[in-house]
Amino acid sequence: MDLGYIGTAMVTPFSETGYIDYDLTETLIEHLIATGTDSLIVCGTTGESPTLNHEEKSNLFKYAIEIVNKRIPVIAGTGTFNTAETVKLTRQAETLGADGIMLVTPYYNKPDQKGIIAHFSHIAGETNLPIMLYNIPGRSAVNMQSETVIELSKIKNIRAVKEASGSLDQISNIISGTDKGFKVYSGDDALTLPVLSIGGDGVISVASHIVGSQMQQMMSAFKLGDTNNAAEMHRTLLPLFQAIFSAPNPVPIKYALKKIGINTGGVRMPLTEFGRESASFDAIWNEFKNKLQISQ
Repeated sequence: MDLGYIGTAMVTPFSETGYIDYDLTETLIEHLIATGTDSLIVCGTTGESPTLNHEEKSNLFKYAIEIVNKRIPVIAGTGTFNTAETVKLTRQAETLGADGIMLVTPYYNKPDQKGIIAHFSHIAGETNLPIMLYNIPGRSAVNMQSETVIELSKIKNIRAVKEASGSLDQISNIISGTDKGFKVYSGDDALTLPVLSIGGDGVISVASHIVGSQMQQMMSAFKLGDTNNAAEMHRTLLPLFQAIFSAPNPVPIKYALKKIGINTGGVRMPLTEFGRESASFDAIWNEFKNKLQISQ
């Protein structure tokens, strides 16, 4: 599963009445493809997947696949805490033409490592699509340990992991313990360069909505051996990465998108719009937009 350097975890655009806005979605997809996105992840955390019902997810998969039209891979976020429901949604994504699926570690019910292996193994046996695992203990309340990822990587169609544990030690162990064809992606924008430096393959990004081109430049510099330039770009981007997560995701990134003329609407409850936090975000944005050559 080669997703390039940057897979963007796409926000879900909403209309003023709170429904998925497909016109805004098309505009967003074209923007992402034009600014460095190598692959598109639909209905992940950033896409507010917990607030989308089964029909909305299926319709959004279908629409994104049609608009992208094979220009880049489209990965459907089909993972839930319900194994049977995940299988059902995965089968729909496969029928609709998704290039792969992303499966988050089951949240809320907190399975142990044996349960995690059983969950992902079962789903893998019900689809021919390549699978990217998604470890995010800060949201799922359970950490998928490196030994578990290594064991799951032996299953033919489990081909990648999005690692958002924040642990470079854990990520290093996964890279060391899996074959060269298994892809390891940072799940944190701020760890993009560190993960590359230990042998990772790229990032599943939120920041790429607004600085995808700059992130591509950073990663290209690193791949070409220009580590000083890559490190400087990382330090320049870091305050913005941090600001993008200064409130619950995707509240800040939707706010930032509006600043570059890409309207994706508001967020669904229980999330709420930026309040006082917007002032500190604006200060960082104003300081860095010229340096990063971002138009507003």
